[in-house]
Amino acid sequence: LWIEDGVLRFREDLPAPAAGAGEALVRVRLAGICGTDLELLQGYAGFRGVPGHEFVGEVVEAPDRPSLKGRRVVGEINAACGRCPLCARGLGRHCESRRVLGIRRMNGAFADYLVLPAQNLHAVPETVPDEAAVFVEPLAAALRIQEQVAVGPGDRVLVVGAGRIGQLAAGVLFRTGCDLRVAARHPNQHELLAREGIVSIRAEEIPVRSMDVVVEAAGSEEGLHAALEAVRPCGTLVLKSSWREDVILDLGRTVVDEITLQGSRCGPFPPALELLASKAIDPRPMIAAVYSLRAGETAFSLAARPEALKILLRP
Repeated sequence: LWIEDGVLRFREDLPAPAAGAGEALVRVRLAGICGTDLELLQGYAGFRGVPGHEFVGEVVEAPDRPSLKGRRVVGEINAACGRCPLCARGLGRHCESRRVLGIRRMNGAFADYLVLPAQNLHAVPETVPDEAAVFVEPLAAALRIQEQVAVGPGDRVLVVGAGRIGQLAAGVLFRTGCDLRVAARHPNQHELLAREGIVSIRAEEIPVRSMDVVVEAAGSEEGLHAALEAVRPCGTLVLKSSWREDVILDLGRTVVDEITLQGSRCGPFPPALELLASKAIDPRPMIAAVYSLRAGETAFSLAARPEALKILLRP
């Protein structure tokens, strides 16, 4: 699948990628459409190429790591230079010259094959099926919240938005024993949360100025405003959405109430794989449909519906 000038189309004329030094060639088994992919189609990051960064695949060749050949893998999406000051500080995900799978200067997972640095790959345990492994990247992003903000029993936590990332964020935060609520809009979102014993509320029930930690996962300006209103003085607002355009935020209130704004993006893969292997989290009920690459337009159209959760693509 190829994005260019706001148009998505299926292409058969692209040459197969080849693994260079330190890289691995991966045959894609399954890939997931996320909110960032939908934003790319609307012009986010000026992307031109093959989108897709959530995947599970099989290593075809890895010249520098032959032990990976034939292994089922998932992959971290940032390909950093490894030489700049940020990389030297272990912040390769913020490397100024980084390439990002399916997002920035690098073709992604909505294709038969992709190439990533071999060091980015993580072997998938045999007990984790493809339909669960494809969620590792967004599940890791959800786990990133706990790397950045201390959350524990007794903390009042709210997730605003119960779509793809909101469901996963709720799942991992629920395990901390915090007092968790999730603002959801659609019946299927409420149903999935109820299955896990997670309390869901409607938008009009969002509390005001009373939550210790609020995670914004709505991807809408309305949701962002509601999230900020819910934070107590000296509380923390975690921002998980990708924004294509500027949004208005009441910075005056963040100053007066001394609210911490925490951007949050990519997260750790090993604990995400552990959660799936132990079946502590099973994201498969989120899957609404699986399409072929040829049906990519249909898949993207369905994924763009507010009530849709996870749409997968199978090359």
